[in-house]
Amino acid sequence: MTVQILYFAWLRERIGIGREDVETNAATVADLIAQLRAREDRYDTAFSDMSAVRCAVDQVLVDLDASLAGAREVAFFPPMTGG
Repeated sequence: MTVQILYFAWLRERIGIGREDVETNAATVADLIAQLRAREDRYDTAFSDMSAVRCAVDQVLVDLDASLAGAREVAFFPPMTGG
């Protein structure tokens, strides 16, 4: 399947792009992250501390074990704080 991946804030800066379409057979968000980290060092660096990354699948916040079945969009971003 092909999913559109969106990167926000410092993830976008480290990876060097804001969005991309990725062909994947990943079953879960964690599987997708593993696939991305294996691609290039810039992805490995960006996803090295998953305690600092949140994820949404089709605009719904999810955990890393969330299924990607039928997903069209996956977004990665740092945690947000109030201010």
